Amino acid sequence: MVAQEFTVDLNKPLVFQVGHLGEAYQEWVHQPIVSKEGPRFFESDFWEFFTCTVWWAIPVIWLPVVCWFISISVRMGLALPQTGLMVVIGIFIWTLVEYALHRFLFHIETKSYWTNTFHYLIHGCHHKHPMDGLRLVFPPAAAALLCVPFWNLVRLFSTPTTAPALFGGGLLGYVMYDCTHYYLHHGQPSSEVPRNLKKYHLNHHFRIQNKGFGITSALWDKVFGTLPASKAAAMSR
Repeated sequence: MVAQEFTVDLNKPLVFQVGHLGEAYQEWVHQPIVSKEGPRFFESDFWEFFTCTVWWAIPVIWLPVVCWFISISVRMGLALPQTGLMVVIGIFIWTLVEYALHRFLFHIETKSYWTNTFHYLIHGCHHKHPMDGLRLVFPPAAAALLCVPFWNLVRLFSTPTTAPALFGGGLLGYVMYDCTHYYLHHGQPSSEVPRNLKKYHLNHHFRIQNKGFGITSALWDKVFGTLPASKAAAMSR
């Protein structure tokens, strides 16, 4: 454990401890503990319940919502080819949102009590305990709250007919992202593409944590210059 004035007790709920680390928080949170059993977050069983989500809850809850939004566009008269195009565009836009959130929000530098606490809740916990199977996907209650501003944003930049299909595509992209993220941590891929994607993501956790922000692909890392160097390239420097 990092030498510091405040020491985190891993046997007690963590959320209201980590803020006390101050400037030492960033170093502490990026030293992963590889265990499938995650820590307790809150003393309260009520609040603790909302921090744990099984991976399959994501498609079970959100895929019907995706279908419902897409069906709205169809019922409003949007032709099937155009509906399909809006869904694909929505998925593509999600990949950029995924990258931007991971790079600019999930990896913000914090040092005060409340910013450390906030960061731990949204992403720090995942870097500290990357194999915690119940905290790898986004809690549905929090996702539902975030859907409201995203839906209003989509409506602002699209037509009444295309907005539902576009939003449904973005939501489908999110479902694909969360399920992919879980699989990259706990799955055992046998084919080349998912195997390389797993290696790429675990590289972000255990070797170069300030690069490789893409989860479902490395596309935006290539576009914005955050592609991590290979081990061979890094060793040759």
